[in-house]
Amino acid sequence: MQYFKPFAREFNNFLITACFKSKMAKKEDGSRRLARARKAFEKKDVAIAKEAHKSSSIKEQFEAGYHIGAKGKYLREFVYGSIDGTVTTFAVVSGATGATLSPGVVIILGFANLIADGFSMACSNFLSERAQTDLQKRERERETWEIEKVPEGEREEVRQIYKKMGLKGKKLENIVKIITSNKKVWVNTMMTYELGFNPNGKNPYKTAGVTFAGFVAIGLIPLLSYVLAYFSTFFRAHAFLLSIIFTAIALATVGSIKRYVTKKSLSKSVLETLFVGGGAAILAYYTGYFLRLIIGA
Repeated sequence: MQYFKPFAREFNNFLITACFKSKMAKKEDGSRRLARARKAFEKKDVAIAKEAHKSSSIKEQFEAGYHIGAKGKYLREFVYGSIDGTVTTFAVVSGATGATLSPGVVIILGFANLIADGFSMACSNFLSERAQTDLQKRERERETWEIEKVPEGEREEVRQIYKKMGLKGKKLENIVKIITSNKKVWVNTMMTYELGFNPNGKNPYKTAGVTFAGFVAIGLIPLLSYVLAYFSTFFRAHAFLLSIIFTAIALATVGSIKRYVTKKSLSKSVLETLFVGGGAAILAYYTGYFLRLIIGA
């Protein structure tokens, strides 16, 4: 039998891998189904909408655990971190340039801001999301306890929730009976409709990681021309101008990424981010310029 053990382990690993790939394929199918549904809505194409709403496709999507809100779940953190990293770093560059500080000082101030501010922002994001997660956990425990101890009161709350949605009479009583017959569904209903919690909350570690990654990766761009200035006379002669161009491209890219999921106008999304970044840069530049005049540096 010992000769068959290696083969058994390999066969078991094969099955696990096959199941994992099958599940991932279903998740990808769910993503494509949702993309088709969005495309149908944009084009007002009923045929594509019907194709995206086949019962077999819908069933596979939910069995695979692909959530509607999964796409871009951490987009807010990435965009927030990227814009803040780019704007604050470019503001440091602009302020230092306005004060006519040397490129070496610009790099030191820029990188110090990039790492320290990025870490601070990620920690703040983590603590905020962690507090929300802890609150949600406590409220779930409270709702579960109330369902066990005062079920009639909790049933009345479910009744009022769906009555406010427009249900009444026999239909209202039927939905109350169905929901309160399953404890998990009952608790989730109270968490979502009474307390307003998202059942698919975010992972605090991921939100912090995505925020920091976006802040550092995109926030580094305004400093590139100053770093490259040590290797090229062209960059040394046009460091600030090139930093403006690089920053504009970075902000426009972040704006287009934001638009990819929100489906808002591309021009509007890009202009919003450019406006925020440009406004901060102008304020920082003239702050540095006037301070230099005041202190006579």
